[in-house]
Amino acid sequence: MGLPDFFMHLTLFDVVDVAIVAILLVKLFGLIKETRAEQLIKGIFALLVLTKISELLHLYTIQWILTNVMSYGILLIIIMFQPELRRGLEHIGRSRVLRGSFGEIGAEASQQLVQEIVRAALSLSRQQMGAIIVMERHTGLNEIVDTGTKIDGNVTTDLLINIFIPNTPLHDGAVIIKNDRIKAAACFLPLTENKNLSRDLGTRHRAALGISEKSDCIAVVVSEETGVISIAENGVLKRHIDEKTLAKKLMEIYSPTKNNRSIVDQLRRRHDEEKE
Repeated sequence: MGLPDFFMHLTLFDVVDVAIVAILLVKLFGLIKETRAEQLIKGIFALLVLTKISELLHLYTIQWILTNVMSYGILLIIIMFQPELRRGLEHIGRSRVLRGSFGEIGAEASQQLVQEIVRAALSLSRQQMGAIIVMERHTGLNEIVDTGTKIDGNVTTDLLINIFIPNTPLHDGAVIIKNDRIKAAACFLPLTENKNLSRDLGTRHRAALGISEKSDCIAVVVSEETGVISIAENGVLKRHIDEKTLAKKLMEIYSPTKNNRSIVDQLRRRHDEEKE
């Protein structure tokens, strides 16, 4: 079949089929980029090339060894790519088609909640007290909650500050917030496997990045050394976050359809009143 004949028999379903495969390959490459899996993929590709070369050159011993190695390739891929496969399946599970609805707490309650978190973060920043505050979204974090001390309390500025006071039982770890409740404190988070991070980033920032890579949560980090506020989301860390940016980001979580200007204005007025 020549090339023109091929295009003559091409149907819409063939185009859709190729497009879906192309999209999946692009998504797969995005998931494995700059990870161990990228190097392993290159190694497997090299083995495939060597197998074909040994077949063409009639190198039967090498071909037999490579063929038997590749026959167990699927099992080896599952074993070696376990973290990447898990992350890929979690990414699929977080798609809009499959994920459940995120809990709504009402406009007024969401504004109050954001105010409490922002005020706590700013106070911790001024006092240079290290903290990690994780806001759960669609991906459940119950396994992370189980690693800490369960609280199930209201989100208040005073409670958040007291949790992170140095040398207290709950200060070393992360706070997990679900909807409008503090579920647990002193929780252990997985560290990121990103090798390209600045050496200036400590364990708190690496833990915040790690949990943001494995879920769709938002992690707010306060540096103990500098007091700088950072936000980790989808494996990306944004540093030097100011009050307005933090409030806007949190309102996107708890009230995405509302106008964020009101909450920012309220925070600014309260900040001016505290100065007076």
